[in-house]
Amino acid sequence: MAIWILGTLSEALVVVCIYRRGALRRYFFLSSYMFLSALVSVSRFRVLLHYGGVTSPEYRYFYFYSDAVLTIALFFAVISLFSLVFEEMRIERYLRFAAVLLLAGTAWFSYAIVSQSSARIMTHFAFELSQNLYFVGLALTYVLWGAIVKLRETRTQLIQIVLSLGIYFSAYAATYALSNLAPGLYSYTRFLFPAFGCLLPLTWAYAFWRVPENARLAPARLLEVAQ
Repeated sequence: MAIWILGTLSEALVVVCIYRRGALRRYFFLSSYMFLSALVSVSRFRVLLHYGGVTSPEYRYFYFYSDAVLTIALFFAVISLFSLVFEEMRIERYLRFAAVLLLAGTAWFSYAIVSQSSARIMTHFAFELSQNLYFVGLALTYVLWGAIVKLRETRTQLIQIVLSLGIYFSAYAATYALSNLAPGLYSYTRFLFPAFGCLLPLTWAYAFWRVPENARLAPARLLEVAQ
């Protein structure tokens, strides 16, 4: 519960920091994702109290459906970072088209996996879509980091945002894999998911609060970070 509260407050703090910097338009999808995540956290808590715990069917349905919505929002937040990195090339239209195509392909793949199930197909679809989009997000983040290194991007704030996103996705993917390979460790790994959920908003809040927007990282230093 303490991790849950910390994560919710951190998500709200990110939105406040972005607003304070006057960067709501520039980081619209990032701030929208954090605002939606904080709103979902509060809603989950209300459902938890109203229906009597995490084992209730109502809470489970709400959790998986809301998680799918949050994952889609995070997916578009990642795509928006591509637009910032490639903004000088003016390829936003192609990025949006590629994002919609990739999202549709992931959704179709997820549905194809669960279409053979006759019971609770929508719940299974929401879970499968979330899991697949996490791995897509992980791959996109590494591609984005490769583009940052290749283009010698030096904006410190943007670099920190992408790095923290890569750590977040990698940690989630590792925890998913560990949970599947060793189900007996679930009593331990179940605490890792909310803990990693706090990691992303805390690092983003620091990036928007403490790192000046015009701060630059020397190209040589960027290569050291990449290695």
